[in-house]
Amino acid sequence: MEKIFIADAMLGRLAKWMRIIGCDVEYFSEISDNEISERAFHSGRIILTRDTMLIRRKINRKNSFFVKYDHYQDQLKQVVKAFSIDPMENLFTRCLLCNKKLLTIDKISVADSVPEYVYYTKDNFKTCPSCNRLYWKATHKNNVVKQLKKILELK
Repeated sequence: MEKIFIADAMLGRLAKWMRIIGCDVEYFSEISDNEISERAFHSGRIILTRDTMLIRRKINRKNSFFVKYDHYQDQLKQVVKAFSIDPMENLFTRCLLCNKKLLTIDKISVADSVPEYVYYTKDNFKTCPSCNRLYWKATHKNNVVKQLKKILELK
């Protein structure tokens, strides 16, 4: 069964990178300890946190993970290893903004929503069913993959 997560307010960059590799990670830039605890408990999410007080709460003892590093690269490495996540398996399958799974969308339906050059040079598009953001393969994806491989020391 796939692990699902909720990251505390201190782990925004980690949450973004986990979404890049396809992990289901809720993240709110401002969320109280009570709210994160309740959300995690009721949804079965694992709390990712740097807050030792949050982990000590009785409600969180079985569903929290302490992220011990300050930098998102080390955090990502720690979480990927701890949860045996294959970082390439679901790459670019989630919206980076709202965490929803992306859906394939017909090229014709994006004609008025993407730059003309993109429309004529790309064939595959995805969209977020929640925020309607559009995604397509561009050079920044190659850069992200290179950075990911460097962070995780992959070949």
